[in-house]
Amino acid sequence: MGGISIWQLLIIFAIIILLFGTKKLRNLGTDLGGAVKGFKKAMGDEETKNDSDPKTIEAKPETVDAAKKVETNNSDTTRKETTQS
Repeated sequence: MGGISIWQLLIIFAIIILLFGTKKLRNLGTDLGGAVKGFKKAMGDEETKNDSDPKTIEAKPETVDAAKKVETNNSDTTRKETTQS
């Protein structure tokens, strides 16, 4: 009752072909298909970038020891400054 039948769709399609011509419709379809293909390719590239495991960097023991010494020295300096104030 309120829906569009197949015959109405065919009439609308025929009017569109008469207005724009088959060449323009073919070009429009080609452009639309290329855009969809490019979009899917870009989404696939993005997913492969996100799927790669993040690289973990292992710290050398010397670096960890040096960082602990600096941290200890900074906390001692802060204690001295607070007691002098």
